[in-house]
Amino acid sequence: MEIGAAREVRTTCPYCGVGCGVLAKVAADRQVSVRGDPDHPANFGRLCSKGSALAETIDLDGRLLHPEIHGRRTDWNEALDLVASTFSRTITEHGPDAVAFYVSGQLLTEDYYLANKLMKGFVGSANIDTNSRLCMASSVAGHRRAFGSDTVPGSYEDLELADLIVLVGSNLAWCHPVLYQRIAAAREKRPEMKIVLVDPRRTMTSDIADMHLAIAPDGDVALFTGLLAWLGQHNALDRAYVTAHTTGFGQALFAASALDLAGVAAATGLSEDELGRFYGLFAATAKTVTVYSQGVNQSSSGTDKVNAIVNCHLATGRLGKPGTGPFSVTGQPNAMGGREVGGMANMLAAHMEIENAEHRDRVRRFWSAPDIAQKPGLKAVEMFQGVADGRIKALWIMATNPVDSMPDADAVEAAIKACPFVVVSDVLASTDTVRHAHVRLPATAWGEKDGTVTNSERRISRQRSFLAAPGEARPDWWIIAEVARRMGFAEAFAHETPAQIFGEHAALSGFENDGGRDFDIGAYAGIDAVSYASLEPFQWPAPERAVQAEPPPEPVASTERHPIRFFASGHFYTPDRKARFIAIRPITETRTTPDFPLVLNTGRIRDHWHTMTRTGKSPRLSQHIAEPFVEIHPADAQHHGIGDADIVRVSSPRGDVLVRALITPRQRQGGVFAPMHWTDQFAAKGRLDVLTAPLVDPVSGQPALKHVAAHIERFAAKAFGFAVMRQKPERVDASYWAVARCRGGWRVELAFADATDWTAFAGSLFEAPSAEMLAYHDRDAGQHRIAAFDGEHLVGALFVAPGPVAVSRGWAVEQLEEVHASQRERFRIVAGRAGADRPDAGATVCSCFNVGANQIVAAVAAGCTTVEAIGGALKAGTNCGSCRSEIRALIQAGRVQAAE
Repeated sequence: MEIGAAREVRTTCPYCGVGCGVLAKVAADRQVSVRGDPDHPANFGRLCSKGSALAETIDLDGRLLHPEIHGRRTDWNEALDLVASTFSRTITEHGPDAVAFYVSGQLLTEDYYLANKLMKGFVGSANIDTNSRLCMASSVAGHRRAFGSDTVPGSYEDLELADLIVLVGSNLAWCHPVLYQRIAAAREKRPEMKIVLVDPRRTMTSDIADMHLAIAPDGDVALFTGLLAWLGQHNALDRAYVTAHTTGFGQALFAASALDLAGVAAATGLSEDELGRFYGLFAATAKTVTVYSQGVNQSSSGTDKVNAIVNCHLATGRLGKPGTGPFSVTGQPNAMGGREVGGMANMLAAHMEIENAEHRDRVRRFWSAPDIAQKPGLKAVEMFQGVADGRIKALWIMATNPVDSMPDADAVEAAIKACPFVVVSDVLASTDTVRHAHVRLPATAWGEKDGTVTNSERRISRQRSFLAAPGEARPDWWIIAEVARRMGFAEAFAHETPAQIFGEHAALSGFENDGGRDFDIGAYAGIDAVSYASLEPFQWPAPERAVQAEPPPEPVASTERHPIRFFASGHFYTPDRKARFIAIRPITETRTTPDFPLVLNTGRIRDHWHTMTRTGKSPRLSQHIAEPFVEIHPADAQHHGIGDADIVRVSSPRGDVLVRALITPRQRQGGVFAPMHWTDQFAAKGRLDVLTAPLVDPVSGQPALKHVAAHIERFAAKAFGFAVMRQKPERVDASYWAVARCRGGWRVELAFADATDWTAFAGSLFEAPSAEMLAYHDRDAGQHRIAAFDGEHLVGALFVAPGPVAVSRGWAVEQLEEVHASQRERFRIVAGRAGADRPDAGATVCSCFNVGANQIVAAVAAGCTTVEAIGGALKAGTNCGSCRSEIRALIQAGRVQAAE
């Protein structure tokens, strides 16, 4: 595809499950810029910090551009023939369950559909699972238990119409910022709206909350079963709805009554007063939405948590009506699309059930499949255990990085290394997973891909290509179809365009569907290329006949659109069309031990995502938090002898990591929090999931990544360092290091178990043997500063100190792009400080406009006492809005300081 005149292409963001519309503008010189699509009903022009920086992530640095076999460049024919013949031979010799696909919510629906069709319909095994198992499998299981189908009942507009929003295990401000912004905007228009945050941590989302319930780890089941019992005791039920549209209420209420209020308080770590206030607020507010995310799902009791929440909404009839409902927000751009095509090991395509013989026969007939899978396959954790014990002998990993994201990650890596045949389709040549592949297949990336994704509110949107595929990269659907043809299934995989695949997917959803299945987009069956190219975002269901699950409500004033909701009048997808209450008894589980006395909670941060294969390319996104860290409550830090910015060893029975200490009262005492993003590509020892156990929810198979017994101890560093350089270092000889992109090059945080020859270390780090070196050494004080120059330009600078290095990171980074013509300017770098005319901006708060904490504090001191005033003075918080809660915290801190 040749890019000619400037044009703007409507596409969809490739990050979280909000599914924001993006306008990608390609200039005549091929430079790309992005902005939010004002007409897309998910975001109406808003983008978060990650979406706003997408143009910084589409370069070709590190791209896998050609097929490789054992590290040797080859052509597509040889690579595809080897993949097809090896999988076919393995199936012949060992049976269909000896092979597996591990796929991803990063795939487009068309990719996902063909992968699932090949494995379940033509290989004859259900050994295809997805990294979405780590994200929302418990929501799927809870929906299916309660509703008879994996149906999200509501729409995003319900967040704006609700009078009460309960956020459970969701740091919406950082992980789904655009939804947070929509809620914040609605709150400004209707200040009477109430928001409750249920989270062990006082996250940035607490900034908007009227009530923060700092719940004990995995206390959610007790909280919501206690709520159900309270609703029953206080006659706060919709008995007409319960009688007409549900079954099992009596048993669920009896089970929920096992704990009295004091028992719930003990199980949740909350006071009886907190519980009473929350329960009373929920009971009194008809228009209530409960939004939940990974704090609910990533648990060994995740499915019970989902059903405990759903039970409360069923008992009050609060679903399917504007401003009501349980609402699962997903973490990936196409986790929902994967659910629609049956991309998980225990599902069939089009929301059909693999355990159901009638459903299996229907899918087999539609596909003309020779041998459809007869039973569920291995779920993600089981799959890699199967790789480890030799049951799976050929594995194809697509668009994901399980060596870093799976629990018990070292065991997963060992399993992949030992597997006889591993294929990886990816966009990058070097990831912690790609390095173990026998065959590497170059896939197209965002901006090059063409297809569809489905967001958390069931809205299907187009991802459109606006860049030519580089090198020999090919779409994932094309790669899958080519392998299928070579395995002998050419007729069933004759697709030549994603439009043809989407049309088949739509046709299957409507095949023999008389309203008995929720997922139906039969109206798009056989869609032609022109219609597919211009396809507008739409919510399902969209059946071929004008039949909907619920009559559309009146247009909502805020958007004048007709959101589609389910279940206001029942019509569930169980055999009797009634919802199922699930009887749940809360179980308190203690995982800590004397050796591992703290609870580790893992998660995400604002400006990075997954394993940083995309966000790690952006200098803007890498400045807010540039290294792995652990949040520790001050009392726990004092007990363990840890100071702020120390290097900390966090360990579990399975392994250990080295991270920076961040001491904060936002963290619940007795627990620690650390993000999961860092990999061997970015840190010395930061792969957090080496700590987590392969413990899963017994129903969903989703691993428990947020409740891990851990130990912390101070790493006895003899020296600390910070460096900036123009080239990414190939090798860093330090006990602790973390590398991040910055403007003009790279920055590195360092810590050393022993002192070394610092000049020699700097030379090896900068890899510039001909550079002019300037140095300052105070060996008694342990202070060393070394700078290397190529003419008037800085090649690299290293700062070493006996404690955490105090040099301004922002100032040091700026020096990479400055011209240093005079000796005085060069010695200023060695001195490690800017002149009086260059005040330190401080740690980055606003990534969009590169505004630091010190600048905001100074503006507060000068009289800017609102977020809006800070925006007017510095622009901070005026683009994506993701930093507004941090700005508000700095304003509040300034007020407290002034009062003192």
